[in-house]
Amino acid sequence: MGLRINDTVPDFTAETDHGTIQFHDWIGDNWAILFSHPKDFTPVCTTEFGAVAQLSDEWEKRGTKVIGVSVDSVEEHKGWKKDIEKVAGTSAGFPIIADDGLEVSKAFDMLPAEAYMPDGRTPNDSATVRAVFIIGPDKKLKLSMTYPMNVGRNFAEVLRALDGLQTAAKHTIATPANWNVGDDVVIPTSFDEAAAKEKFGEFKTVLPYLRMAKTPG
Repeated sequence: MGLRINDTVPDFTAETDHGTIQFHDWIGDNWAILFSHPKDFTPVCTTEFGAVAQLSDEWEKRGTKVIGVSVDSVEEHKGWKKDIEKVAGTSAGFPIIADDGLEVSKAFDMLPAEAYMPDGRTPNDSATVRAVFIIGPDKKLKLSMTYPMNVGRNFAEVLRALDGLQTAAKHTIATPANWNVGDDVVIPTSFDEAAAKEKFGEFKTVLPYLRMAKTPG
């Protein structure tokens, strides 16, 4: 069975270009984003790692640690980082896990458990390793996205989703379609009218089950 929302994510020990990590210890009390790639020195993935590097200040503002996964070695990651930084125009300060044995890819259900890839594997061999996992401080999976090989990930959307998750967790609300920070939020149906008024003050009832309000505080 695959990893599902609110499951505790696998803990593992892995080598990265920053040294050895124990994943749950590395997360600590932070939010975390793990984003995976099928191979180093590939064009779309290089632009994606560059986009993550360019957002370093945004991750920090949100108390979020980011970490990459690719199915190549630490030494290859170190060489690839130079290309990533050239594309991004900034340093890539986040670690990249060397998942050359595919343990992490399998643990996060990005590959069949019986997957076998001989030396010289191509990106197509590990094409399913194209995922984003947003993880809470409780080490539980909050959101996941999977992309095909030919469509680059939109990290502005990853950032927006992270904002939504953190706002929902802090204020016990939900966010509507296309929500951005500062927009009205959805009052959960678990709040009756009195509780909604106490928590949110004035709110708009669009439908009996759809009530919109400003974010508390």
